Formats: sequence, C-alpha cells, structure tokens
Amino acid sequence: MRALLLSVLLTMSLALPAQATTKFVVLRDIDPTILHDIRYYTAHNFVGTRIDGYRAPLCILTRPAALALRKVQRQMLKQGYTLKVYDCYRPQRAVDHFVRWARDLADQRMKAEFYPRVDKARLFEDGYIAEKSGHSRGSTLDLTIVKLPPKHQRPYGPGEELVDSAAPNRFPDNTADMATGYDCFDTLSHTDDPRVTGKARENRQLLKSAMAGAGFRNLPEEWWHFTLNGEPYPDTYFDFPVSRRSV
Repeated sequence: MRALLLSVLLTMSLALPAQATTKFVVLRDIDPTILHDIRYYTAHNFVGTRIDGYRAPLCILTRPAALALRKVQRQMLKQGYTLKVYDCYRPQRAVDHFVRWARDLADQRMKAEFYPRVDKARLFEDGYIAEKSGHSRGSTLDLTIVKLPPKHQRPYGPGEELVDSAAPNRFPDNTADMATGYDCFDTLSHTDDPRVTGKARENRQLLKSAMAGAGFRNLPEEWWHFTLNGEPYPDTYFDFPVSRRSV
C-alpha cells in the first residue's frame, strides 16, 4: 500500500508542472531583459488616452507564451538585438474601450499619427477594430526588435504635434526600422507588403522568422502581431485587469 501511495504521489508531482503551464505570468519574471513600451498604459496610442484595464505597464502572458518568447529573446541577443513588447494580454474591457472610441466618429485627436489615410467610419469594416481580440486569450502579443545597445527613447508628450506613423520622420522611438510605427492603420503595415524593401523588409523578416522558430504565427496584416500556436485558451476571452495582483 505504501509503495502504491508513493507511486501515486510521484505521478501527481510529475503532472504539476504541465498543469502550471496554463497559468498567466508577468513577462519580466520570466525574462527581465525584454524591453517594454506598453502603449495602452499611456496616452501614446490611437485613442489618445490610457485604455481601460491597464493598471500597470506590464506584459502579462500565458506561461507557454512567455517561455516561448524567452526562447526568441535568447536568439535575438545572440544577433545583437533585443525584443521590445508593446502589448500582451489585453482585457476585454480594453477591447470594449476601443469599440466605443471607434463608434465616436467625432474623436479623431490621434488621426494624424495612426490612421491619416483611413476614414474612421471604416475601422470596423477594414478590420482595424473588432469586438473580440486574440490578445484577450493571453497568448497573443505585439512587439518589435531593438538594436543593441538600445538608444535613448524620449517620452511621448500628450498634445505634442503628431507625425504620420508611416513617415520617415515618425515618432522617434529606438526600434529597428520596420517602415511604419506600431499600430499604423495602413496597408503598409502588412508584413509582406511589396512596398517595404531594404533594411525594413529584412527587419520584419528577422522578427517573423525568429518568432516562427519558437512557435508563433504572424498576423499578415500587422508586422508586430503574433500568436502562439497551440495556445492554452483558444476559446476564452479574459477580462481581469493588467496588474501584478491579477496573476
């Protein structure tokens, strides 16, 4: 009986790590070397204000997604780059905030930077805004790469003059050239858009290849958007806030 009990306990203990992999984690606890620029915690986004549900500038992911991203980061560091995340888990209340904003056609304060060539009335029809987001499942994230050592990035000043995020003189962050900034609502943001050539195209492909090697698939319409294959919650849309207390 004692031998049987020990066998059962051993089996249970071996199963615990696999069960634990479906929990959410703070990315910095898994890999503190990955840079963060959590845009929806700030006013530097297409809405122009902090988004509902972002209580801290954190990247929260399912454990499998975070571990896979750590694998990508190790590869990037060897090549002289670091990853930088813009958004990770996104609560449903944040998605609802986007939807309310998109329906308010009078609010176009950030148009000049994020969607200068798109009629706001078409944001739903053109697929830029939706009532559900893969980010709410916890294994989707938005990110880019930064050449090492990272250059200083000045903070965004709310109310400052806006520049088209597809323009050469767009907001001066410290990322590698991707031909557009993050959340640029434009077909130029399509990962394989033929107009993107030279170093910008190389940088997009470098990111896409590294992420694919760790099990992430790219959304073709957004060079920055990736989802873990075999994500643990493919049909669940969570709504807990982005906060360390949430995980």
